Amino acid sequence: MTLSRRTLLAGPAAVAATGGAAEAAPAHGGGRTLRTGFERLAAGGYALLDGQRVGVVTNPTGVTRDVRHIVDVMHADDRVELTAVFGPEHGFRGTAQAGGSEGRYDDPATGLPVYDTYLKSGQPLADVFTASGVDTVVFDIQDVGARFYTYIWTLYDCMAAAKLAGKRFVVLDRPNPVTGRAALGPVLHREFATFVGREPIAQAHGMTVAELAELFNGEFLTAPVELETVLMTGWRRSEFYDAWGLPWVPPSPNMPTPDTALVYSGTCLFEGTNLSEGRGTTRPFELLGAEGVDGAWAAAANALDLPGVRFREAYFAPSFSKFQGKTVGGVQLHVHDRAAFDPVRTGIGLLVTARRVWAGFAWRPDLWIDKLTGSTRVRTMIDAGADTDEVTGAWRQELAAFRRVRGRYLLYR
Repeated sequence: MTLSRRTLLAGPAAVAATGGAAEAAPAHGGGRTLRTGFERLAAGGYALLDGQRVGVVTNPTGVTRDVRHIVDVMHADDRVELTAVFGPEHGFRGTAQAGGSEGRYDDPATGLPVYDTYLKSGQPLADVFTASGVDTVVFDIQDVGARFYTYIWTLYDCMAAAKLAGKRFVVLDRPNPVTGRAALGPVLHREFATFVGREPIAQAHGMTVAELAELFNGEFLTAPVELETVLMTGWRRSEFYDAWGLPWVPPSPNMPTPDTALVYSGTCLFEGTNLSEGRGTTRPFELLGAEGVDGAWAAAANALDLPGVRFREAYFAPSFSKFQGKTVGGVQLHVHDRAAFDPVRTGIGLLVTARRVWAGFAWRPDLWIDKLTGSTRVRTMIDAGADTDEVTGAWRQELAAFRRVRGRYLLYR
C-alpha cells in the first residue's frame, strides 16, 4: 500500500498510522513530547517496512535518544529486514574528514554491507541501489539547515536514483536545529548547481529533511519517486535544538555543537576566501581569521550593530586546514540573542568588513564563493564596494518567491 504524505502527519492519527502507540519519551517545551521519525517508526513495529528488504542512508547522527545507532537497533530487531547501509560524505560511521568517505566495506558491528554514495548520482547511484538488492531506501540523517551542507543533496540524489532503480523511498524526520521559522539569504541560480547546491533554494532554508524531500519531489525531480515521510510529533518551528533534550551527535567533524550550526549558514562563506573559517580549532565557523588581521576587524564588525551577535578580537592557531600551525588574528562570534540573530546577514557583514580592513583579503581562485552563494552577485557587489544592506537587499525578490514555494511544503505549523 502506498501511503500519502498526509497519512504520516504529526498527531495521534499519525501515530496510529505507523501501527501502534508511540513509546514513552522525555517531555520538554511545557510538557510537550518530541518524537523523531525513527522513534515513531519503531513504536509502530516498523509496519511501514513490513515485507521489504530495507537499506538505510545514514551517518553517526542516526541515533536514538539513548545514543544507540538506528542501524544497530534495526539489525537486532526481527520485525525489520535490514540488508544494507548507504554512507554519505564522512561515511556511515563518520571516519572521514571533509571531502572524503569510507568506500565499500562490511560493517564490523553488524556484518551488513555498506555502500558509498558520496559523489554518486543518477544512474551510477541507481546501480548501487540495484546491486544492494533492497526494496526500500530509508533516509535518516540530521541536517543543519544550510543549502551548502551536502546531506540534503545526498537526499536529493538518492531520491532521484531510487526512482531510476524502482525503489520506494522513506524519510525519517528530525528537527532543523536552528529552527524552521524562515528562509534566509540568496537563492541558488541553476547555472551554479553543484553538490553544495543542486536546486534553487535559499541559503538558510528553514525546513526539515522531510519537508525538503516533499519540496524536491514536487518541484525539482523530473520523475517523482514513491515517497513516504514519517514526521515528528511535538516539534515547533520556533524552537532550537536544545529545547528537546535530544543528543547532539556531530553530523560532520567540523560541526561539533548546535552553536556551530547556528552560525554555519553565514560563516561557511569564508570557505570561499583566503581566511580561515576556523577548521582545525575547537570552534569552527565561530572563529575566523588570517595572518595580519588585527582588532580592526572586530571593531568594524561591531560597528555594523548586527542583531543578536557581538564580535571579539581573537587569535588562534589551526591544527589543520588553512594556516595550519600558525597563529592568526581575527574574530570570534558570540551570539547573545538567537531569536534575533540572522546568520546570513552576519556572514555578509563579516565579508564586507574583512575586505575593507585587511589588505590581504582575497577570494579563493576557483571562485568557490559563487558556488556557496549561488551566483556571482555577492562577490561582485562586495568587490564593487557595496555595503551589507545593499548586498542583502539584492536577493529580496528571489527570496520572497522561494518563500512562497516553500510555504506549500511546510508540514509543521
